[in-house]
Amino acid sequence: MGFARMNLQAMQAPLLLWQQMARMGWESQMVIALRMAGMMGLVQQDATEPQRMVIEKADAASEALHAALRAAGRGERADRIMAAALRPYRRRTRANMRRLSGKG
Repeated sequence: MGFARMNLQAMQAPLLLWQQMARMGWESQMVIALRMAGMMGLVQQDATEPQRMVIEKADAASEALHAALRAAGRGERADRIMAAALRPYRRRTRANMRRLSGKG
């Protein structure tokens, strides 16, 4: 009976989080492949790409930590805290995939 009363949004939240993580994982693999191809000289790539690759990781980690702390400070549920922490990484992987594949 308690399960029937459960909020539909609360039931969907873990699935949406999983979907975001899966998409980010796929995009991350594409970015890695495109960067490796650039490092091997198979595709043209900006000379500063290796530096950008290292710097953006630190920036994304910092943003993710702050986003998670803000969400936790507001008393959000665990799935929303994780979603807030993933958002900076997701934004960067999407932008990198578009930029490196020439779609952006």
